[in-house]
Amino acid sequence: MTHTLILAGSNNKNLELSHEFYHVFQEKNLNPTVVDLVSLDLPLYTPITEAQAAPKAIHQLCMQCMQAKQFVFITPEYNGGIAPALTNAIAWISRSESADWRTVFNGKMAAMGSVSGGGGLHALMALRMQLAYIGLTVLGRQVIVNSHKPLNKATIHDIGNQFT
Repeated sequence: MTHTLILAGSNNKNLELSHEFYHVFQEKNLNPTVVDLVSLDLPLYTPITEAQAAPKAIHQLCMQCMQAKQFVFITPEYNGGIAPALTNAIAWISRSESADWRTVFNGKMAAMGSVSGGGGLHALMALRMQLAYIGLTVLGRQVIVNSHKPLNKATIHDIGNQFT
């Protein structure tokens, strides 16, 4: 059974979207796990906080990422960019001593989604570049939900089919 890690970069509507992916992926036997990055309450990554030792939650998150065969990244659009909780988590993973961060992501598939009052497209464009940079193969299909565009569950099913 394939393991899919769904990383929610904010709670509320984006966490709800993460659970929509979870339910569809359960049906497809993709063994999904949702991680609410906000609830991890990670300190802001800086060289100073890194020197004080990585939070225990980072070690567990790294282990989950290493075991994942594919990822779904869910983020709202914050001022045209990626949610801070998601960017911060990626920064911590890339600096973690738990694993070679390149093996955590390199060559694995990723999908993206966003629920955002600002549209979501700018955040997903920025996220697509960051995910490709760290070695993920990012699917062309993405889920965008906003005041003008309701959730289309068929897109989540299509993403799940690409993962199988």
